[in-house]
This record gives sequence, C-alpha cells and structure tokens, in this order.
Amino acid sequence: MIPPFRDRFEAGQHLAAALTSYTNRTDVLVLALPRGGVPVAYEIASALNVPLDVFVVRKLGLPGQEELAMGAIATGGVRVLNHDVVRALHISNQVIDAVARQEQRELERRERHYRDDRPVPDISGRTIILVDDGLATGATMQAAAAALRQQRPARIVAAVPTAAPETCEALRSIVDEVVCAITPTPFYAVGLWYEDFSQTTDEEVHDLLERAAQQHAGALPPAEYEREA
Repeated sequence: MIPPFRDRFEAGQHLAAALTSYTNRTDVLVLALPRGGVPVAYEIASALNVPLDVFVVRKLGLPGQEELAMGAIATGGVRVLNHDVVRALHISNQVIDAVARQEQRELERRERHYRDDRPVPDISGRTIILVDDGLATGATMQAAAAALRQQRPARIVAAVPTAAPETCEALRSIVDEVVCAITPTPFYAVGLWYEDFSQTTDEEVHDLLERAAQQHAGALPPAEYEREA
C-alpha cells in the first residue's frame, strides 16, 4: 500500500527529488495550476532554485452542460478549442465567444489577485515545469499544455505528485516529459493520496507567489517560510 502524502508541501518536496536535473537552470520556469498546484510548485521551485509563477486555465463549458468542455482559455490571452466537440454539436462562434468573455473576467480577476503588478512571464524558448497537485482525467493539464504550446516554449515537463496510471501515459503524447511521483492502482481520486487535501485559498496562492518571488530574488531565505502543521 502506497502511503499518502501529508499535504501538498510534502508532495512537492517528494516531486522535487525527481526533478533535480533542472536545478539552477536559468531557462527553467515552474508554472503552477492554481489553486492546488501552487503549494506543490512552491516546494519544487524552492528546491530547484528557479522562478515560480501561475498558469491560469479556465474551461469553456457548453451552456447548460458546463461539464462538457468546448475548449479553454489561459494566461497570456491563449484560447484553445476542442474542435471535435465544436463540430459535432454545431456550436456557433457567438456561443463560444460569450462563454469565453465570461471566463476571461474570472481569469483576469484571479491573475490580478495572484500576481499583483508582476508581469506575465515570457514562455518562449524556456523549459516549463507545469505542476498540479494530481491528475484524475488530466483534462486541465492537457488544456494547459495545449495553451502553453502556442507560446512556443522549448520544452514542457508535466509534473504531479500522484495520478491515475492511464492519465500519465496519455500525457506523454502531449508534453515532452511526464513526471508522476506515484501512480497508485486503483486510483479513485486525487484527494485519497493526501492526509490533508483541504482547499488552497486565493490568499494562500497570492502569499506563496509573493514569497517565491522574494526568495528567488534573494530577499527571503527558504527557511523563513513556515508551513502550516
């Protein structure tokens, strides 16, 4: 039986140990999928001594069937569409645009709150370590990777502490490298593999990003950040 992680911070420490080849590299940027991916990514960025930021992704759900994704929008003004769904259901551009406008407002709200005045990072030509706290279906990670591709990174590494084995395998055809710390069978749900899987708040995301920026600039040593028990 695989023991669960204590919390997202411990999961990030465990995952960082599998990513040591990226330590101190000036071309590397860790991007977290908020909210839950941020504590995991904070530990990775701290251990590797590389910068941390967020990559906000909002699903474009079909009106009335919001669980069905027509596509997604992401940080940097990127929009990706699920053309199979759009064609099969004859979804008009007007419907897509209306949903995208609504989700764009929420995306911008989150980015303002998370990042303050820090600019959106440049993705082009960089190695991106894309982090979440776990993958069940992997839909959000796939959307994020597709959106990132449009910004021409040199390499995308998808990194998660825990995932369904089949989801990790499916990701390998989408990104350049997949690092899944544990792939339990049966998987059931991400939260089962954490003792503490309480929701990460917007304020925690903001604080971790701010601390990571100060830490990477040398203004705040890693030990000064006290994790919650």
